[in-house]
Amino acid sequence: MKQIIHNDWWPILKPQFEADYYQQLRQFLIQEYQHHTVYPEMHHIFEAFEWTPFSKVKVVILGQDPYHGPHQAHGCSFSVLPGVKVPPSLQNIYKELQNDLGYPPVHHGYLKKWADQGVLLLNSVLTVRDGQAYSHRGHGWEKLTDAAIQALSNRPEPVIFILWGRAAQAKKALINTTTNIVLESAHPSPLSASRGFFGSRPFSRTNEALKAMGEQPIDWQLPAHVDIQTN
Repeated sequence: MKQIIHNDWWPILKPQFEADYYQQLRQFLIQEYQHHTVYPEMHHIFEAFEWTPFSKVKVVILGQDPYHGPHQAHGCSFSVLPGVKVPPSLQNIYKELQNDLGYPPVHHGYLKKWADQGVLLLNSVLTVRDGQAYSHRGHGWEKLTDAAIQALSNRPEPVIFILWGRAAQAKKALINTTTNIVLESAHPSPLSASRGFFGSRPFSRTNEALKAMGEQPIDWQLPAHVDIQTN
């Protein structure tokens, strides 16, 4: 079959793409993209895997499903393309980053610098219909992303899983918590950020754990400006 992901994720996930459930999901997506506005654009669906190869993953920030507003989603959890207004959840992530490490919020939401350092920005569902959060839930994406989480959990090199909110925390059952590290808190959305996300210090705690493993910590400070043409 045609290679869908162009790095070392491919041999790991290829059996999922060959499975019956994925063929059904593919037919569902063909209909959805033909008859509705769906995010992200088709060529961005697997961006998180393309940006952060399996062997390079140090940290997973697990999201629920893509942003469902125009021009926002591009295949990476919580990230938006340059030139797009920073969504409320990401604004709260930036507030916590400033409180935790002192880095002032930037005026864009493009998180590629994190991904390039080994932060996998993974949603559990990879597509969504315009204006309808979680509208593609239960059609098969969860099986594929669960397989990715389990593959990382079983890797010899430990991974730090950052689980914000109940949907992400439900995935803890897939993770070997004796060999990997799980950091949990409330979701950064405006509805829940004040109930345990603010003050959870995920960025410094992640770096402390990486240093304890002998790994290079993540430079969480994003560039002040990014090229509007970057994609």
